[in-house]
Amino acid sequence: MMEKGDPSKKLYTRMRLWEFPDQYVVEPTDGSCGSCLEISRVDGSVKLIDEVPECRSVRVPKIQKIFGVIGILKLLAGSYVLVITDRECVGSYFGHPIFKISSMKFFPCDHSLRNSTAEQKTMEAQFTALLNVAERTPGLYFSYDVNITLSAQRLHDLGDESKMLPLWRQADPRFVWNNYMMEALIDNKLDPFLLPVVQGSFHNFQAAIEKDIIDVTLIARRCNRRAGTRMWRRGADSDGFVANFVESEQIIQLKGYTTSFVQVRGSIPLLWNQIVDLTYKPKFEIVRIIEAPRVVERHYLDLRKKYGNVLSIDLVNKHGGEGCLSEKFANAMQHVAGDDVRYLHFDFHHICGHVHFERLSILYDQIEDFFIKNGYLLLNEKGEKVELQCGVLRTNCIDCLDRTNVTQSMLGRKMLEFQLRRLATFDAEETISSHPNLDESFKLLWANHGDDISIQYSGTPALKGDFVRYGHRTAQGILADGCNALTRYYLNNFIDGTKQDAVDLLQGHHILSVSRDMKPSSQKGGIETRASFPLALALILTGLLFAMLSLRKVRHNLQNLLYAMVWASISLGIAAFVRANGRMFCNRPSLHQTRR
Repeated sequence: MMEKGDPSKKLYTRMRLWEFPDQYVVEPTDGSCGSCLEISRVDGSVKLIDEVPECRSVRVPKIQKIFGVIGILKLLAGSYVLVITDRECVGSYFGHPIFKISSMKFFPCDHSLRNSTAEQKTMEAQFTALLNVAERTPGLYFSYDVNITLSAQRLHDLGDESKMLPLWRQADPRFVWNNYMMEALIDNKLDPFLLPVVQGSFHNFQAAIEKDIIDVTLIARRCNRRAGTRMWRRGADSDGFVANFVESEQIIQLKGYTTSFVQVRGSIPLLWNQIVDLTYKPKFEIVRIIEAPRVVERHYLDLRKKYGNVLSIDLVNKHGGEGCLSEKFANAMQHVAGDDVRYLHFDFHHICGHVHFERLSILYDQIEDFFIKNGYLLLNEKGEKVELQCGVLRTNCIDCLDRTNVTQSMLGRKMLEFQLRRLATFDAEETISSHPNLDESFKLLWANHGDDISIQYSGTPALKGDFVRYGHRTAQGILADGCNALTRYYLNNFIDGTKQDAVDLLQGHHILSVSRDMKPSSQKGGIETRASFPLALALILTGLLFAMLSLRKVRHNLQNLLYAMVWASISLGIAAFVRANGRMFCNRPSLHQTRR
């Protein structure tokens, strides 16, 4: 099914990076005998050369093994080349190995910085600090041989001519994490070095069902069109691209057959946000509501083009800020709903509460007709298409993480059971639960999938993950959710602003410039104020801890009640002060850039 492309266009799999005084040279060492890539350390220009040049200086060049060139990023006073310094094989996709990036590193081409102004040097220092954050980007995957940006159905439908193209030209640009950074290499037609990287998740397992071996793979592909962190990227942009849009594909291989089932998740496609102000749940702010029908229409038009019919499942609450947002969403959906687009609201928290997630069966009963009618991809032993998926389930809650992952895992389980009955492996009443090894592995698969997506968007594993992992809520899981919720609060307020700047820089969402009235970021109220964030939070938590410890001792000595009240008052006082100054505290350092 998955033919290999033109050997002359194959990617180099192992390379050696030479650090010369005025240039970097990337030398293929995988036996391909290809040309070397030269990158100028003066201006970041690139070209192919036949061989590694001789060293003309007394200083011996540094040499490092690398596994791919991710791209080149041009900043204010120089360029930076990003390379893969370590990788880990995590499985295979239709027989081709899939690698996860274990570590990567930026190498500066910033000799021109020597002649830059003081302002430019200050700005460049800020940018390089963001690159240090970017080097720790989690969940990056790639393959040298197969296009992992496309689902099995889209990959199967590629024409013979397309399959002969380099991987970067076959790729869906929505899911190429390094799309912007590859531009310089694309302009110079350096196909053997152009390695598409996907951010998301990749997990698989094998299990026995009597004498049959089933291979299950789950892939997540994150969209780069509105990339970012949880509180800093919400809703949609004016073109209908939404935050935290993820395509999840569940692939089954059994008895020579291959099945693929795709679901998507994404933020509510309105123009809305939550301004970080140190409150636990910042208020929802809907902007330019008059544009809502047009934004929703663009979003669902794009989904219909790519996936066919759409059933949009909205899991948010009916009350409070979520309820207001849901109401606006439902009203906007009236303009696009029809035979090929359906909208369904399911108040997850009201119906399922915090422990009764088995009540999701109520949701399944409401969507079963769409679920069965729009189907899944089925390929026979010869790789011929027997059935195809002609529609997609789009699920959202507020973050598109916790409620969404519980729901999508339930739908993935229902589809797997449906497929196993279709392949005569299960009888009419048989379920995954009747096969403990398969059941345990499947739960773990979706739990890890949810954690990966959540870590990339919020910084913590998914909440409610114990239900996905074990099939029921646990005391340990509820406690972990509390800790993760507090961690999210800290990260959203004090860390994610910088991470968002790093994401924007990598995705090319800034035009770099220095204005004459630019002020250094270390002015009064900058470092000193930011340094007080963790201190304030630590004092609040310490006060609450002592208050709780004092309350536990009240039955032995009533004086402890007074102590508890004092500690609680101190904590509330600090919290009130921080809340009153929230805007000052939460302003992240400006990059003095304009949107691209």
